[in-house]
Amino acid sequence: MRTRSARPAVGYLALAIADTLLAARRGTAARRARAATKPLLMPTLAVALGSRTAGQATRLTKGVLVAQACSWAGDVALLGKGGRAFLAGLGSFFVGHVGYIAAFGSARDRSAPLRTPGTQAAAALLAVAGPAMVVAAGRKDARMRIPVAAYTCVLATMFAASTRLDPALPAESRRAIVAGTSLFLISDTILGIREFVLDQPSPAVDAAVMATYTAGQGLIAAGAAISG
Repeated sequence: MRTRSARPAVGYLALAIADTLLAARRGTAARRARAATKPLLMPTLAVALGSRTAGQATRLTKGVLVAQACSWAGDVALLGKGGRAFLAGLGSFFVGHVGYIAAFGSARDRSAPLRTPGTQAAAALLAVAGPAMVVAAGRKDARMRIPVAAYTCVLATMFAASTRLDPALPAESRRAIVAGTSLFLISDTILGIREFVLDQPSPAVDAAVMATYTAGQGLIAAGAAISG
């Protein structure tokens, strides 16, 4: 039974590696292959999480599954090109982060003060990186300013929420989730730089986005599985 439950996790790892390698390539063949690999990422990860927590799903686990479903919609949208596809992806991930916030909030440390190192780091991100990204987005397309500002806020809030988990949860679970949300921050920062700062991003940038994104999603799911 343990071997069977591990198969979806191994499948996700294989897909993540394959999609990252494909993101590092240019050409029609790579794009067509990614049209198959990228949409399979979140469903495979959801199956892996569900198989680990079957019959014992907590509010944290359920919230993570909802966030993964929204992330899937974002993955599919970002396979497209142009402003509409980017906004569709941004909107999907925005809702996904709201799902993560709700999930982490359901398992939060109710005795912790509002001001913690994690929330301070999130506030610093919002105060420094947020305006810089909004300005860069506005220079490329003025319509992007408000969506990017809103997304930066929800992203920072999601990270802060992940740092306030109940100490009653296994330490391994809490560490995995915070590591995952940190990688999500890095991935979205690289994506923002690619979209709004770089004129001709290299394939290595696309690979870095996917490597940090898939690792981040995987660690959040692993942490949620351990928590149950």
